[in-house]
Amino acid sequence: MKKFYITTAIDYANGSPHLGHASEKVLTDVIARFRRRMGDEVYFLTGLDEHGMKVQQSARKAGIEPQEYVDGIAPKFLDLCQKLNISNDDYIRTTQPRHKKFVQDMLQRLFDKGEIYKGEYKGYYSVRQEQFVLEKEKVDGKWPEIYGEITEISETNYYFKLSAYQDWLVDYIKSHPDFIFPAFRQKQVLEFLKEPINDLCISRPKERLEWGIELPFDSEYVTYVWFDALLNYASAVMTEGKNAEEFWPANFNVIGKDILIPSHSIYWPIMLHALGMEPPMSLLVHGFWHMSGEKMSKSSGNVINPLDLADKFVPDALRYFLTREMSVGQDSNFTEELFMQRYTSDLGNDLGNLVSRLLNMVGRNFADALPAVSIEEEPEKELKALWEKTNEETMELYKGFQFHTALERVFGFVSGINRYAEQRQPWKLAKSEDAEDRKRLETSLSYMAESLRLATVYIEPVMPSIAAKIYELLNAGEMSLWKDELTWDDRLVGRKLGEKTILFPRPQ
Repeated sequence: MKKFYITTAIDYANGSPHLGHASEKVLTDVIARFRRRMGDEVYFLTGLDEHGMKVQQSARKAGIEPQEYVDGIAPKFLDLCQKLNISNDDYIRTTQPRHKKFVQDMLQRLFDKGEIYKGEYKGYYSVRQEQFVLEKEKVDGKWPEIYGEITEISETNYYFKLSAYQDWLVDYIKSHPDFIFPAFRQKQVLEFLKEPINDLCISRPKERLEWGIELPFDSEYVTYVWFDALLNYASAVMTEGKNAEEFWPANFNVIGKDILIPSHSIYWPIMLHALGMEPPMSLLVHGFWHMSGEKMSKSSGNVINPLDLADKFVPDALRYFLTREMSVGQDSNFTEELFMQRYTSDLGNDLGNLVSRLLNMVGRNFADALPAVSIEEEPEKELKALWEKTNEETMELYKGFQFHTALERVFGFVSGINRYAEQRQPWKLAKSEDAEDRKRLETSLSYMAESLRLATVYIEPVMPSIAAKIYELLNAGEMSLWKDELTWDDRLVGRKLGEKTILFPRPQ
């Protein structure tokens, strides 16, 4: 059986994690958790890209060896995954023997096929991006800022026959409309491919760069970092006795828009095609986070440490904000005010207070067991109708990666539960001695509990720890597949609910 195989881009080991790293991991994790709830056997990969000029330079600046340098960086990214409850099945580091061997095997295969040749290059080089650049890539006569400092160099290197596959790639993209998501990113790639592409330099001489995977056919050179890094998606599942057919091709490579062209949309599929392997089914391309209208970047200094936010608030609150505020494919804005608004309003007031007052009222009136529904009037019919609408719309939104809108629908339903509570006012019904009011009290608390359980099912991929806690407080058992969880039923009736709990405490 083919696994649902999904990957993040691997982070570059040249600094600490920032909000962009956290956002990509949370996005991929939400998809992975969603697919597991849909019944797929998911394999989720993330990792660290540890070779290249920038790592070598940073290590020298610190007065240590590159391996020691990346060994100090890796725990920071692993800690990010743990803190944000990222459910990855594997974590690959490109300095691991399994990866090095795979890269060398693939290079040798391409070399033996005549896909790699030796040649002379004279031109421009971006140290920041660790790639050669062309005059045509200038914008208004200037190199894009993403390239950083540009130097002119001349040297002998090895080249991969990238240009030989340009026509194939154009045809492939046009015949696979789902290959790049969102669709407007696919149009950008096709526009880029209207101009001829050059062959790809896949080596660096050791006299200039020592920190890399040595070419198997020439020990004087190491592998170009992108030709090394991209292969991580394959090396993680095609080594150590794994059955490649269970994993390949990947369902999704989740990446940022800055590494779509040329690395993931041009280098990557052509490399795979030349190796006789299928490209990933889809590249899911997300946007950037901005602060005050500017892209977050280490060079500008406007970065946010996601671990600080996760420590100050509950980690699931950060997961919620990142998912709620980013439309996949578009850029998003971060401000502390907006984060606090979501934390206070959506999480604290709407969801947190609903859980708290439900448990408080059940504990006061039905401490031993949640009562059964004993009456159904217009407020109940309206709440159930709202659930049916929410359920239908939210499922489709999850399937379409519209998670921000899905959360809008779910929290609209949470607000509907709170409105229902205001209508029924069970705190007043509890004081009445009227038999019909007693039925309304029993019904209202039972309806609120079941509605909360259903909302929690859709919240779980985004806030897994909070969802697990709510299920525990409702005594709902272990959450199973969505096909078994999303039906309105009376499973909670007769169960003892937990005590009043504050899920989203005010930050200290």
